[in-house]
Amino acid sequence: MRLSDNFGRKINYLRLSVTDRCNMRCVYCMPAGGIDKLSHTEILSYEQFLLIARAAVSLGVEKIRVTGGEPLVRHGIVPFLEQLGQLTGLKQLVLTTNGVKLSGMAQALKDAGVQRLNISLDSLQPEMFSQLTRKNLLREVLNGIDAAEKIGLTYKINMVVMRGRNDQEILDFAALTKSRSCTVRFIEYMPALKQQGWRSLVVPSAEVLQQLQQHYILEPVDRGGLAGPAREFALAGAQGRIGVIDPLSGHFCRDCNRIRITASGQVRTCLFSDNEFDLQPLLKLNNVEKLALQLKELVSDKPACHALNSSGSEHSAFSMAQIGG
Repeated sequence: MRLSDNFGRKINYLRLSVTDRCNMRCVYCMPAGGIDKLSHTEILSYEQFLLIARAAVSLGVEKIRVTGGEPLVRHGIVPFLEQLGQLTGLKQLVLTTNGVKLSGMAQALKDAGVQRLNISLDSLQPEMFSQLTRKNLLREVLNGIDAAEKIGLTYKINMVVMRGRNDQEILDFAALTKSRSCTVRFIEYMPALKQQGWRSLVVPSAEVLQQLQQHYILEPVDRGGLAGPAREFALAGAQGRIGVIDPLSGHFCRDCNRIRITASGQVRTCLFSDNEFDLQPLLKLNNVEKLALQLKELVSDKPACHALNSSGSEHSAFSMAQIGG
């Protein structure tokens, strides 16, 4: 029994959001006042997340990404990651973080079996960083990146490009790959919060690549079957790579291979769909086989694509911290 949808897409990638808490307030993720946090009784236990993970791996899921909120703020995250990494059949265990707590945890994460980090960083300029995150924590994030680099923990830096805000830093971010063995990925702005005039913030990936090609020779890189939606390129003379993720201009849905579980146990087969399914009643049965059957049924109804480019269809506004970034 393997996970696939009605459009022939193989689903082999599971994202687990283990908390809705975060120590930042990024402008594209949260309203200025934050969000109504889940109570501790509403958030799944690590044991419940492990049950879901076992069911998913039994269906052929080979990659699990742990997200939040900010996953490193949840107590007990390292032992949980170690247990995930021991699941038979799992090939990749990766984690998304904002990097604030990373400098003191990088070695523990590597020892627990985390194979790669995605580190969110949208500006290298202290003032702009503070504007975008509503926090003055750039030094902590840079220290975390240095810690990962020092111990050889593979990482990617994710930059959400926003016109008129940080789009002047594209070349600065690309330059990080000259001396670091990381991948820098430029992500098109996505309207989770549905701010008025959000389309004016979108910088199409083609525009990003055009700017980069004026300074670098870009060679496309084949990333394999477990890769996410990014298109990646090697840069001549650089240690690292760059990538672009284009949910709007590129409509990457045709290659979507993932499902998401929120911190409260809701299944989302598409980030920008309001359709959710609550796994909590099933989790109380503690039955991996029944969970697997439910996941298989949900994936079969996965939509062909999101409707962000359609004027006739709108998703409800949400915080990425509530869904899982």
